[in-house]
Amino acid sequence: MARRFTEPKLVLATHNPGKVGELEELLAPWKVEVVSAGTLGLPEPEETGETFVDNALLKARVAMEATGLPALADDSGLSVVGLGGRPGVHTADWAGSPRDFTRAMRRVQDELGSNPDRRAAFMSTLALVWPDGHEEVFEGKVEGELVWPPRGTIGWGYDPMFAPEGSPRTYGEMSAEEKHSTSHRARALGKLVKACFDGR
Repeated sequence: MARRFTEPKLVLATHNPGKVGELEELLAPWKVEVVSAGTLGLPEPEETGETFVDNALLKARVAMEATGLPALADDSGLSVVGLGGRPGVHTADWAGSPRDFTRAMRRVQDELGSNPDRRAAFMSTLALVWPDGHEEVFEGKVEGELVWPPRGTIGWGYDPMFAPEGSPRTYGEMSAEEKHSTSHRARALGKLVKACFDGR
């Protein structure tokens, strides 16, 4: 059975403001005080894992060890069928440094070329780590299709080129509330909340 989360404060192990905002909104009903690794000035660990689970645990452990507080980390990415699952764990890397997701979306489009298979999936892994070493991992996935050119200015990352299954609109065209009802991160967090936060 998963451990219940009863602590008053949680570190979000990310420096990505888009991800911080999304997780804060999703956690708001449970009235947990959250602070991000970026706000605390923690260094960004090198993501050396070969899977989303590896990287999520790595980031959560580093933030927990630096602060002595429980930490929640997300590792997520875009898996494109026509590219053999890439960019996968390298999703953010395709945006370069500094991050430029317009460039990243263009790279996806260029590498797909004339391939008619536009299927893709957003994947999210959430790792929750306590100071005593206890760990919980939850995964979420949403399938859809890639569109070109990108549409919409809401959201972040690859949102403007991804239309979730059953929707004519991309995540870049949806409000935060609409996206949260179907997103990969929302699905992973839904599992985490059910296991660790319900009844808090």
